[in-house]
Amino acid sequence: MNTQKFLVSGIVGGIMSFFAGYLIYGLVMADFFAKHGGTDTAAMKKMEEYAWWALVVGSLFQGFLLSYIFNKWANITSLGNGAVAGGVVGFFVSGAFDFMMFATTNLSTIESLIADVLCGAVMYGLIGAAVGFMNGVGKKAA
Repeated sequence: MNTQKFLVSGIVGGIMSFFAGYLIYGLVMADFFAKHGGTDTAAMKKMEEYAWWALVVGSLFQGFLLSYIFNKWANITSLGNGAVAGGVVGFFVSGAFDFMMFATTNLSTIESLIADVLCGAVMYGLIGAAVGFMNGVGKKAA
C-alpha cells in the first residue's frame, strides 16, 4: 500500500466528511432529525456545546477508513468508483450502527433510523468520491 496516498486521501476524505456531515446533518436534515428523534432528547448537544476536536477526529477516522479499504484491498482510483464504493460501505456501516442503536437506546425512531442510513450512504459516497479522486491523482492513463 502506498503510505503517501493513504495519508493524503485519508485527510482529504476526513475534510470531506466534516463538511458533508455539516451540510447533510447540520443544514439539510436538521429539522427532520429534530422532529423525528427518539424520546431521549436530552442526549443531543446544541451546536455551541459540541466537542469540535472530537468531531474532527471522527471525520478523519471516516476518511481513513475508506482510504485504507480503497488503497489496501480495492485499488479504487477514480471519483465515480469511489462514490459508489463509499456509498455501499456507508450504507452497511450506517445500517449496522443505526439498527443496533435503535435496538438498545431511545435515541431514534424508525423514521430517523431509515433516514440516517440513507444519509450515511450519501455522506460516505461523497467521502468515497474524494478519496477515490485523490488516489487517482498522478496516475498515468492507460
